[in-house]
Amino acid sequence: MLNFRRKFLKVLGFSYISSLLLPYNFLFSASKKIVNPDLSEEQKKIMLNESTERPFSSPLNNEKRKGFYHCANCGAKLFASNAKFDSGTGWPSFTESLPGAFKTKIDYSFGMQRTEYHCASCGVHHGHVFNDGPGTQKKRFCNNGLCLFFKPES
Repeated sequence: MLNFRRKFLKVLGFSYISSLLLPYNFLFSASKKIVNPDLSEEQKKIMLNESTERPFSSPLNNEKRKGFYHCANCGAKLFASNAKFDSGTGWPSFTESLPGAFKTKIDYSFGMQRTEYHCASCGVHHGHVFNDGPGTQKKRFCNNGLCLFFKPES
């Protein structure tokens, strides 16, 4: 038990010291790859530094056509249009993602625990998933619209 306690304190101390030396966003964004050189500064801020766009600012909130939503950075297919719903939150929301589209991590910012998701292909931040959505799985993928582009079915 004493050995476990020492290891725990050592890890805790290292994470505290490293957070003082380097900002967390800088450490985390190093693992993300910019594939699209045409990303705007706002898109880079959201995707690389886990920022958030203003609610109700995305034209994708009103998108009703059939098709797929893709990662604005790498073009990976992330969501089908039949999974989209109006959550009233101001961000494009989906009940489910395509299989293998995202990797998740726990986010403790804003004094709460949330599940953050990132593109499995390029690693950029897209949003958070909550357990208050419609349907049987009760999931709500709350996505930044600037992180997506829509391709309608042809």
